[in-house]
Amino acid sequence: MKKIFEYMTLLIYGGVIYYFIELAYRGYSHYTMILVGGLCFVCIGLLNELYTYKMSLIKQMIISCVIVTVIELIAGAILNILLKLKIWDYSNLKFNLFGQISLRTSIIWFFLALPAIYLDDYLRYWMFKEEKPQYKFM
Repeated sequence: MKKIFEYMTLLIYGGVIYYFIELAYRGYSHYTMILVGGLCFVCIGLLNELYTYKMSLIKQMIISCVIVTVIELIAGAILNILLKLKIWDYSNLKFNLFGQISLRTSIIWFFLALPAIYLDDYLRYWMFKEEKPQYKFM
């Protein structure tokens, strides 16, 4: 039960932060992005849970970028294509797939992964008294 509370807390923190990043970047967002962003945040945080700081930050950023891109593709297929909510459309960007993901946004996710990794680790440390984060850069 404790772990469920922990993951729900992290999902909400990550989702709300994601929502506000979208507001700052695009000027709007959609409430479903709280769930999508929160899921991305929790998945990024699981990397250190599964590999206990043995993985370098660069490798975590690359894997996080792939995770977020895949989640964005699945969410886009459901929300934008299936449900026709039209939350985002990357069709005007080069190297896009179905207008739901693009190379440009994947590169942005790579760089946003670093603060997400740090934030997840320190939230776990401060709020849930988990191990203090240690990082391997390469």
